[in-house]
Amino acid sequence: MAKRTVGQGLSFPAPSRAGASPAPTKMLKVGLTGSIAVGKSFVLEVLRELGARTMDADQIARECVEPGTPGLSAVVEEFGDGVLAANGSLDRMKLGAIIFADEAKRQKLNSILHPFIIARQDEVMQQWDGETPEAIAVIDAALMIESGGYKRFDKLIVVHCQPEIQLQRLMKRNNLSREEAALRIKSQMPQEEKMKYADYLVDTSGEFENTRRQVEELWRKLQA
Repeated sequence: MAKRTVGQGLSFPAPSRAGASPAPTKMLKVGLTGSIAVGKSFVLEVLRELGARTMDADQIARECVEPGTPGLSAVVEEFGDGVLAANGSLDRMKLGAIIFADEAKRQKLNSILHPFIIARQDEVMQQWDGETPEAIAVIDAALMIESGGYKRFDKLIVVHCQPEIQLQRLMKRNNLSREEAALRIKSQMPQEEKMKYADYLVDTSGEFENTRRQVEELWRKLQA
C-alpha cells in the first residue's frame, strides 16, 4: 500500500522562534520515535491503515533540502558544495559520511534542519486540526527526544527492538559493514534511554504480525 506523504508542492513556513510553542489543537497529537532501523516506518504504516493521520518527518526532512530551498542553502553554506550531487541536489551519502564520523558536525546539521522540520510539522498539524479535529495525528521522527520536539505532543510512542536485530536490519537496509552500522547506531541516543520517555512501547523484535497486534492494541488505547 502506498504511503501518504505531506508537503508536496507547498512552500515551507519560516522556522519557529526558539522556544515558541505551536497553537493549541483539538485533535490528539502523538509522537512516534525510536532509534535507526528499529521498524518505525512499519508501525507508522499500520497506524495509518487503522485510521491515524500520519506524517513521516524523514519525508519532510528530504523536502526541506530539495534544490532551491532555504534548508539546502543553509546546509551548503555550512558543509560546502562537496555535499551536492552533479544535478545540484543533496548527496545524502556524502553528507552522511561526514556527519556520522564527527559528532559536532552531526549536531550542527540537526541544529540547521530541525527548525525547518518542526515549523512544517506544526503547519500541517494546524491544517489537519481544521479539517478533522476528532482525528488522531501521529508524527514520526527519529530525533524527537534529542531535539526536545517530543514535548509538543500529547503522547509519545517509542519503537524498539533487540540490539542485534537492529544491527542486522541496518546492515541490510543501507548495505553497510558491521562496523559502519555499529558506528551509526552508537552516534544516537541508546534505545534504553529513549524508552524511558515513552507513554507506549512497541517491540518490533518479532514477526510482523506480532508487531501489528501490539500496534492494534495501542490504537485502541489511543482511541479511548
